[in-house]
Amino acid sequence: MLRRMMDRQACLSYLMVSYLMVFCLAVPALAAIDGKVVNQTTGKLQAGATVTLYKLGQAGPEQIESVKSAADGTFHISKDAEGPGPRLVQAAYQDVTYNRILPPGSPSNNVTVAVYNSAKEQGAARVAQHMVFFEPVRGQLMVGETYIFKNEGKTTYNDVDGGTLKFFLPPAANGVVQVNATAPQGMPVPQAADKTSTPNVYKLAFPIKPGETRIDVSYSVPYTTPGKFEGKVLYKGGPTRLVVPNGVTIKGDDIRSLGQEPRTQASIYDVKGDSFKVEIAGSGTLRPSDDSAEDSGGATIEQIPPKLYDNMKWILALAFGILTLGFILLYRAHAPETAMTAPRGKPHSPVKDKNERRRR
Repeated sequence: MLRRMMDRQACLSYLMVSYLMVFCLAVPALAAIDGKVVNQTTGKLQAGATVTLYKLGQAGPEQIESVKSAADGTFHISKDAEGPGPRLVQAAYQDVTYNRILPPGSPSNNVTVAVYNSAKEQGAARVAQHMVFFEPVRGQLMVGETYIFKNEGKTTYNDVDGGTLKFFLPPAANGVVQVNATAPQGMPVPQAADKTSTPNVYKLAFPIKPGETRIDVSYSVPYTTPGKFEGKVLYKGGPTRLVVPNGVTIKGDDIRSLGQEPRTQASIYDVKGDSFKVEIAGSGTLRPSDDSAEDSGGATIEQIPPKLYDNMKWILALAFGILTLGFILLYRAHAPETAMTAPRGKPHSPVKDKNERRRR
């Protein structure tokens, strides 16, 4: 009886030691991240992509490890981010970065990151919609332009030298402009707008990946009512629409009325050609008040918020840093003439690292 109990205890001890050994061996394997890089242009696994793991937290993204995808497109990251927060797996290929966010608790194996071939030719990328929002307030005409790119092809449009978007900036803006770009399923990232050889025309070198990309351009010009405004359309693509708030009138030979948006009563106009001259009178804002009525059910026109993951509220706390840090190594640092937001009447000096944000 005693011998049988001793044998059983020895057996249990052996099993416990074996379990602990297996567990200790399994921990590093579970901590590693492995997967593959797939080129959606060719439909094949992609070798030579730089894959980097970032830990995302309140202090910003922290680089954990960077590796190259193997000849068969696979990659293995031996380290993992400690803690319960989300992780970012980023693949850099042909000077463009592509991201895969891993929410807390998601598997660390068989992670697939999609990349695309890049080309300087526009290909299937086009401006599907261009909205110009006017808000005359306190002696300033606040202008917000939203460009919605649609790329239904399988190649990223990326023209670093010529720019993927050119836009006209009125001389009265004095070169002060703010640009934010949002990649497909991404977040808005500040961009640098560079002067071109054409007066009052600026260019933006932001990769237009397959899917929908949004670019927001904002600036202001002095305003007295009534005031005149001239604009130009420098792309071939979808329509250009002008929007003014309720209480503001706009007229000109180059536009036609499309009616009013039901909820805010904002007036919408279609631009007939590739340029327009209008007269604007009155003052008002397109931003709804806190006690505004709920949506009446009709179609709405508004400054479209970027698309975000509904179940990823933690992304908002990382707004500026999540998708930018890894892009710094993609391009050579240079400092072109750049027009960025500055206090009114004071020219803003170029910031050398702004161009590094174009890789998003």
